Amino acid sequence: MLSRRESLQLKTEEKPKKGKGPPGIKEDIIYLLGKIVFVIATLAILYFFLFGIIRYNDDGMKPALKDGDLVVYYRLDKKYSVGDLLTYEYKGKFRVARVIATAGSTIDINEDGLIVNGSPQQEQDIYKETLLYKEGIEFPLKVPEGNLFVLGDNRTSAVDSRVFGAIPIKDTQGKVVTIIRRRGF
Repeated sequence: MLSRRESLQLKTEEKPKKGKGPPGIKEDIIYLLGKIVFVIATLAILYFFLFGIIRYNDDGMKPALKDGDLVVYYRLDKKYSVGDLLTYEYKGKFRVARVIATAGSTIDINEDGLIVNGSPQQEQDIYKETLLYKEGIEFPLKVPEGNLFVLGDNRTSAVDSRVFGAIPIKDTQGKVVTIIRRRGF
C-alpha cells in the first residue's frame, strides 16, 4: 500500500500526453488555409464596401486615362471639388469624368468655349476646344443642388454633361484615387 504522501506525489506528477508533439503537416495546411480565407475575405470587404476597380474602355479622358487602364475609386467620399475625377454609369457603361462645376454654378458653352460663372476657363492639360454637341442640353445651365457638371478631358469625343446634363451626386460611384497603367509604359 502507498502512503498518503506517495499517493499525493503521484497525483501531482504530470503524465506524458500522447500526440502533443510539434504540429504536423495537416495542422500547418489548415492554418495556412485559414489565413488565405481571412485575406480573401478582407480584400472582398475592401472591394465591395470601400473601393471599386473598373477597367477604363473609352477615349473620353485622354491623355489622363488610356484605354485599358485600371481605375481605383473610393466609394465613401462623395464630397467632390472642381477638378476631381469621379466614376459614374451612363447607359450601362462605367465612365470617368472631371468635375467642372458644383451646385449653384452657372455653365455656358458657346463659340468662346467653356464659361463657368461668367469667367472663361483656361484648363491645364485640356488640348481640345470645349464645344457644344448638336444633340445635347441647352446652355446656360445652372447646376442644381446635389448635382455636378462633369466633362471628359478629350472634349471632342467624351460623353459627358454636355449630352445628359448635370449628374446627381448620389448616382456617382466614387472619387478616383489612383490609376494603374496596363499598357503603353
